[in-house]
Amino acid sequence: MKKKTTDKDSPGKLYLPHNRIDPFVAQGSTEAGATHYWRWGDDNLFPNALALMARRSTTHRRIINDKADYVSGKGFSFNEVDPALARFIGSANGTGETLRQVFNKLAFDKALFGNAFLEIVTTPERSFLSFYHQDASKCRIAKESDHVLLHHDWQHYTPSDAKRLPLYPRFEQASDGTLRSMFHYKDYEPTFEHYGLPPYIAGMNVSAIAYKTDKWNISRLDNSFQLSGIMVLDGNVDNEQDAYEIIRAAEKRFAGQPGQVMFMVKNAEEADNSKFVPISSSNEGDWKSLHDQAVTDIVVAHSWFRSLSGLDYLSGFDSERILHEYEIALNTLILGEQQELLEPIRIVIGQVLGCDTSSMQIVNRPPARSKPLYMKVWEARKADGLDYDPDDPTQNLYVAQITKYAMRNID
Repeated sequence: MKKKTTDKDSPGKLYLPHNRIDPFVAQGSTEAGATHYWRWGDDNLFPNALALMARRSTTHRRIINDKADYVSGKGFSFNEVDPALARFIGSANGTGETLRQVFNKLAFDKALFGNAFLEIVTTPERSFLSFYHQDASKCRIAKESDHVLLHHDWQHYTPSDAKRLPLYPRFEQASDGTLRSMFHYKDYEPTFEHYGLPPYIAGMNVSAIAYKTDKWNISRLDNSFQLSGIMVLDGNVDNEQDAYEIIRAAEKRFAGQPGQVMFMVKNAEEADNSKFVPISSSNEGDWKSLHDQAVTDIVVAHSWFRSLSGLDYLSGFDSERILHEYEIALNTLILGEQQELLEPIRIVIGQVLGCDTSSMQIVNRPPARSKPLYMKVWEARKADGLDYDPDDPTQNLYVAQITKYAMRNID
């Protein structure tokens, strides 16, 4: 007889759908049971749990998306005198992706998993260079800690199907004659040596709460906001099996999706005493407060800001608040993440292509525009990463002179 599996029987599972207290169980990396690689989570499926949670929590997913977009910016500014650098930024690999597209995927994985993997491809003669983003959920660190293993399904790992790439700065020759290497970005976390942890790790439980409160509202909508209750049916049945058949038929037709009514069958008396006993609930305010608190905690766990996540304040939409919080995010998080992701890319481009990458910068633009009235047009264009010419008379006008008020004097 096959033994029934329970949550207790599967302590290594990282997502336990029947665990109402903590459905997303975070475990540290261990090597037990793995002979070729370091496990990422107790059952080696921690990235799967993180990806599943991001697909189910609205606010959590929005913050991850926004972080990736802000970190990857609007593209790159660079010295256009170097044609090799310009070509590479415009086409970073054989699939036609720009460097900004590759960079955006790295930023997304870093925000979601706390880890990101960049594959570097060149030749012994350094005749070309390509960057490929590799899905972090498909990557594991080899037991020797000097290679990365790529596999399409880590639940059914087979060494013969795994691809093995050396960690940068080591390169190894592939079957097609190219040299390949893998750079591993990871967020530092004490006690985690081989993999990083995402910054929102402390907010996993509140993300699950936000998902559950959304699901509760969906179930109410599916049932047309009808009352839940107990339906007592009178009926003559010969055995317990007949009673269950009646209940199943009634649930299928009347209970709603998911079922909101419990059915009970009792032996009929002379009079029909079938009745519906409603179960009223007065805790709707508590559910809303719980959801609102969970959303707030998610933003805090991400070290992020409400106005940059599409969340409004009681005061409503305020462009000045958005710009203020963007400036804080830019100086406390965005610039640091950009530097961490961009520095290895600069080094590799310089080593392989021989380009001067000192002029290579990410263009950052705020979600709303607000320039000081005393700033000149060319200064504003420079701040936005646009072409500018300090000697152009039209660009030497003050911003105040081209606004709708057409101010001519600035005190």
